[in-house]
Amino acid sequence: MARIYISSIIGAPAGAVWERIRDFNGLPSWHPLISESRIENGEPSDRVGCVRVLTLQDGSAVREQLLGLSDFDLFCTYSILESSMGVDGYVATLRLTPVTDGDRTFAEWSAEFDCDPAREADLVEMIGTNVFQGGLNALGEHVGG
Repeated sequence: MARIYISSIIGAPAGAVWERIRDFNGLPSWHPLISESRIENGEPSDRVGCVRVLTLQDGSAVREQLLGLSDFDLFCTYSILESSMGVDGYVATLRLTPVTDGDRTFAEWSAEFDCDPAREADLVEMIGTNVFQGGLNALGEHVGG
C-alpha cells in the first residue's frame, strides 16, 4: 500500500483556512490543478456521502466521495471513486491544527492507496508534489499566508 504525507505551515488562522477546505465543491477556487467541480445530484457540498466530479486543467475527470467532515476537528476525508490515475482504495485526509504562536495553521494532507507496484514511486511523487504540496502552497496564497 502506498502512503503519502505532506505538511505545511500556512500563515493564516485555522478558521480562515478551514472556510476554504470545508466546501467539498470549492477546490477550483484555490487549487491550481482543478478547473471545475460539481456535486452530483444537487446535494449540499458538506454532506458526508456526497460525490464531486472534478475537471482537471488537463481535461481529465476525477470522481470523489466525501467520507468525513468535522468543523470541530478541522478535517475532511474523501475517497477516489473513479480516475485515470490507476489507484485503488484511495482515501485521503486534509487536516488542520491551529498554531497559536502567530495565529497560523499546521496543515496535513495524507493518503493511502493501492496501485501497480511499478507505478507507485511516480504516483507518490506526483500526488505528493503536485496535488498536495502544490495545493497547500496555493491555499496559503489564497488565505493570505
